[in-house]
Amino acid sequence: MKARTSVEDIAGGIALRVAAAGAFSIMTATLKLASFDGVVAAEMLFYRAFFGLPVVVIWVLTQPGGLAGLTTRRPWALAGRSALGIASILCLFQTLTMLPLADATTLSFTSPIFATLLSFLILKEAVGPRRWAAVAVGFVGVIIVMRPVALISGGGDHAIPLVGIGFALAGALLTAGVTITLRQLRDTEHVAAIVFWFFAASSVVGAILLAFVGKMHSPATFGLLIGSGIAGGLAQLFMTASLRAAPVAVVAPFDYLQIVGAVVFGWWLMHATPSANTLAGAALIAASGLYTAWREHVRRKDALMQTTAPPV
Repeated sequence: MKARTSVEDIAGGIALRVAAAGAFSIMTATLKLASFDGVVAAEMLFYRAFFGLPVVVIWVLTQPGGLAGLTTRRPWALAGRSALGIASILCLFQTLTMLPLADATTLSFTSPIFATLLSFLILKEAVGPRRWAAVAVGFVGVIIVMRPVALISGGGDHAIPLVGIGFALAGALLTAGVTITLRQLRDTEHVAAIVFWFFAASSVVGAILLAFVGKMHSPATFGLLIGSGIAGGLAQLFMTASLRAAPVAVVAPFDYLQIVGAVVFGWWLMHATPSANTLAGAALIAASGLYTAWREHVRRKDALMQTTAPPV
């Protein structure tokens, strides 16, 4: 009976992670559509956080302890995590306004590559030759997505803006920084506090920026922005719930369904067919990320076995 429950939990965790990938795909697709009406990154930040916040609050109230989970022992560490997260989201949303949906989503998945680099440089973690090889493969994927031949030949219809690529990689680097800080925060902070205060900080910063760059849009565009906030809030909750049901090594690979979602939504809603470069680069970046996640799982499993081994 115990094994059966475990299998059901893992299946439920995978289902939740797939739902999170779908919700994130809907969020990015609606924001991309909104960008066609002149919505800028700062506006996306505000509406995504403001309309996602009620979803997060409802979730917090349903958790054991309720609002007590919002207390924090390390407010400055949470502020730093929020600042990194806001900067990363602004970069990624700016990418959405400049690149095709599939390219923007694909490049955002370079964050595990940067996380490996940062864990080596900041946390002084040992990185073996196979993980370095995975990093190299991921960067080859980035180069392919950049379409170097089209850039050298003067661009044309096949090139994508270098500035957009820069924002995408900066956003991925900042997201990797968030990953590093979360490893430290989760030892002392409740997940409800991490999620809630990030959405709250994003709403405040977004509102301040809105005073400078916000403008009126059509009702349809405002509908897209509201939908993006709800989808973003649900995605965050689905992702968090998936980690309670199954190990991260099991559910994390399903995040790459977001690339599939971006390709489908881009083709369906925006009539944008991904290039061969995008598909090939996405395959290499996904392979790099999946292998890195697997090696991280193996490393932690080996460490656990060593710490729990009986003395001899």
